[in-house]
Amino acid sequence: MIKKIEGIVISEVDYKESSKIINVLTKEYGIIGFIARGTKQVKNKLSGVTSKLTYGYFHVNYKEKGLSTLIEVDIIDHFKSIRKDIHMMSYALYLLELAEKAYKHDNDPLIYEMLIASLKKIDEGYDYKVIANIFELKMLDFFGIRPVIDECVNCGNKTDIVTISSYRGGYLCKNCCSGEVITNVKTIKLLRMFYYVDISKITKLDVSDNVKQELSQFICDYYDRYSGIYLKSREFLQNLEKI
Repeated sequence: MIKKIEGIVISEVDYKESSKIINVLTKEYGIIGFIARGTKQVKNKLSGVTSKLTYGYFHVNYKEKGLSTLIEVDIIDHFKSIRKDIHMMSYALYLLELAEKAYKHDNDPLIYEMLIASLKKIDEGYDYKVIANIFELKMLDFFGIRPVIDECVNCGNKTDIVTISSYRGGYLCKNCCSGEVITNVKTIKLLRMFYYVDISKITKLDVSDNVKQELSQFICDYYDRYSGIYLKSREFLQNLEKI
């Protein structure tokens, strides 16, 4: 049965001498593996459309059990800006890997929609670090480790929030803060706003370097403390930032 399936390549592995298997996060079917035959041959029509970040309609000889065979791909978006910039590309690949991990925890189709929306925003020129932070925040739900950002994690107070603590799991009010570093009030507000924002509807991102640093630090610490996941792409990003 020939099927046309919307999706994006999130990972790839070599298969025999001239082919590879691509894992595609799809809109309707979750993560599916396709055999792309002969992709290592220069003149093969699939050689240029089966790498990570390929986003389009995949025409496949579909099998419910086992691997489906890829026939051709109609590209929806080339993400040209992302592919021209090593930093944007690195963050995009990180989002692919994070989305794959999240989907394996919770096969919610929203993960696909948020991933595509995030990549489009990065490609349009929005701050890739902030977009990545927003995506990371949203993925916490699917890992089942959402921080408390509607009230004080300790007493439930919704006012007088003065900081966020990865150790204590979220917001802290002034009465419950006990030695934690006080966070910029803009960071506290943006953290909650970014969690609830519809990524596809973002039209402006104006975040100071200090606030970006605090957001990124909290999210990074929170993932390290509670997620239990290791991502090669994240380690690469950390090394890239040091250069």
